[in-house]
Amino acid sequence: MARGRERLEPVAAELGAEAEVCDVGDRAQVEDLADRVGSRHPAVHLLVNNAGIPGRGSFLELDAERIEAVVQTNYLGSVWCLRAFVPLLEAAAPAHVVNVVSVAGLVAHGASGPYSAAKHAQLAFSRAVTAELGQRGIHVHTVCPGPVETPGFPQRALQRGLARRVVLRPEQVAERILGAVEHDRAEVVVPRYLRLAGVAQALLPSAVSRLATRARGRA
Repeated sequence: MARGRERLEPVAAELGAEAEVCDVGDRAQVEDLADRVGSRHPAVHLLVNNAGIPGRGSFLELDAERIEAVVQTNYLGSVWCLRAFVPLLEAAAPAHVVNVVSVAGLVAHGASGPYSAAKHAQLAFSRAVTAELGQRGIHVHTVCPGPVETPGFPQRALQRGLARRVVLRPEQVAERILGAVEHDRAEVVVPRYLRLAGVAQALLPSAVSRLATRARGRA
């Protein structure tokens, strides 16, 4: 499911899958979608919350409407999808939920303010429901990728020099998602070494903030 039918339907045809158009930031649309899926399938074994839109900019610079859209899609989209599909996931138990967050959910700095805030919220949501859903036979997996080159998230600033080595391909993230489900891993950071960034901010928040401020100044 996705908002854009023109890109969604060719992928569904390639996979021999069903396609549903839905804006996950709209709770009513998500609930209608779950009803439609439930009318055709008595159980859902896997839900992957991967919807996301960019929101680069500070809280003072970014348009208010964009900030709202980032929160609605990147954070609340996961909440609405999970709530709507829980009955179908329970029917399939053991079932799995994958929340694709971001390294931005572990580290925050000024230029990524609204996006990071939404991803921090999504990460906290994913961690919070892990125990709750475990009692219902639903396993929760949190995947936090670094920068990924996609049409919606072009990584032009990182495609130069040594920085391009940190840019991931979608296939790499997909492999780690599959691995998280198959090996029942609760939380995965891609690549693994980026977890150190989250540890650094937790232990040395002032130092990380200063480094981010200097980097933005140079940019």
